[in-house]
Amino acid sequence: MVSRVIPVDPFDVVVFGATGDLSTRKILPALYRRFFAGQIPPEARIIGAARTELDAEGFRALTRTAIAEHVGAAKRDPEQIEAFLQCVDYVPVDATGTTGWQELKALIRPGVVNAFYFSVAPSLFGDLAERLHGHGITTDDSRIVVEKPFGRDLASARALNATLAAHFDEHQIYRIDHYLGKETVQNLMAVRFANILFEPLWNSQYVDHVQITVAETVGVGGRGSYYDRSGAMRDMVQNHMMQLLCLIAMEPPYHFDPDAVRDEKLKVIRALQPAAQSDIVRGQYLPVKGDPARRGYVEDVENPDSRSESYIALKVQIANWRWQGTPFYLRTGKRLRARTSEIAITFKQPPHSIFDEADDSWRENVLVIRLQPNEGMNLKVMIKEPGPGGMRLVQVPLDMSFAEALGEEGADIPDAYERLIMDVIRGNQTLFMRGDEVEAAWAWTDPIIAGWEARGDRPQPYDSGSSGPEDALMLMHRDGRRWREIRE
Repeated sequence: MVSRVIPVDPFDVVVFGATGDLSTRKILPALYRRFFAGQIPPEARIIGAARTELDAEGFRALTRTAIAEHVGAAKRDPEQIEAFLQCVDYVPVDATGTTGWQELKALIRPGVVNAFYFSVAPSLFGDLAERLHGHGITTDDSRIVVEKPFGRDLASARALNATLAAHFDEHQIYRIDHYLGKETVQNLMAVRFANILFEPLWNSQYVDHVQITVAETVGVGGRGSYYDRSGAMRDMVQNHMMQLLCLIAMEPPYHFDPDAVRDEKLKVIRALQPAAQSDIVRGQYLPVKGDPARRGYVEDVENPDSRSESYIALKVQIANWRWQGTPFYLRTGKRLRARTSEIAITFKQPPHSIFDEADDSWRENVLVIRLQPNEGMNLKVMIKEPGPGGMRLVQVPLDMSFAEALGEEGADIPDAYERLIMDVIRGNQTLFMRGDEVEAAWAWTDPIIAGWEARGDRPQPYDSGSSGPEDALMLMHRDGRRWREIRE
């Protein structure tokens, strides 16, 4: 199967913070890969903007290095790289001052799509929006892309939305969450709404529970100061995992249309019941004995009194007709046993078993959507074990790895940023968060955080390389369920 590449019209994209980590690690390589695929025309312009004093050739050299480090060898074609670099330009800009804005304005071409990627700290979003508008650089058709975090609570999210809204309409604002650009996340919607097979079963009558796991083997690394101010709840649950939950739980939209999809996601967030503190487990990873490089969380964030969590597990209930009584279990953490992200929908047992009750080999049907690594889907069903000797049941997977199912093309699934940046150029907001979604998510999250902060709760320690704190296991065991094993 060969994927279709649909070229976009010529455009100008300005990357603020172009010399920073996100730009060199994700944004510039993603743009090059789309150019290599033939989706970006040679007439496109990629303009770097940052406080760093560089000229165009210096930024092209930085871009060439970014491609060498973050693009696979199969796509590092010298001629293509040189052709891509001809699209690249640079202007030094002071986000909080007056330097560089007129020079930037001179580079923006009239009559083509123009987008402005805010790959900077959220504290600079307002400054950039104000200066882009004030210097007359943007038009009513311009688009801005803003990275998370979208505030750190409801009040700051509202303030940020108000700041952006003072200069741009909602249809111009693209709040990017790279999880929504993953091929498997988009396939979740296709599996649900393009196949009659699952949708009739996608409710509390047939689904026992849902597990969403995002596990990482790394610690907080160089993000220690940021992470200690945020914790896993703000960094992962309020945005990434909330979006995954919405896509699983949402009602079918009337059309695959940006606002129609986001309307249904918003309904899910507003239907979330307040989470009881007894349904929440928080943890911090311990150091690895004998390995000075793998320090504990409090050492990594250089705060021995830290009360921020590197791990969180919680049980969530949705108060609506489709999901009443079906729990959703979410967990995410650093320094866990394996790097994996998956959604597991566990179906209920048949109402009556015709087989030998003594046969304890029966297992539930489980649909597993793997986001990373090895993106794909896996449906576990019961069959008869081959051979004589009676009706012995065994669970087997109906497995679809994208790399295997789609052949060579599937082995090279586009990075999430590639898809999302192209959606910005096309003007498609389906996979981006709307302002009211962000605020609704914070409105649900804030009371949870306020509860443990008011009590001064400390996260529980857990061993690096484990599955998390022991109490997280009990969160499931008391309901007669078990977490899925964390493994690649």
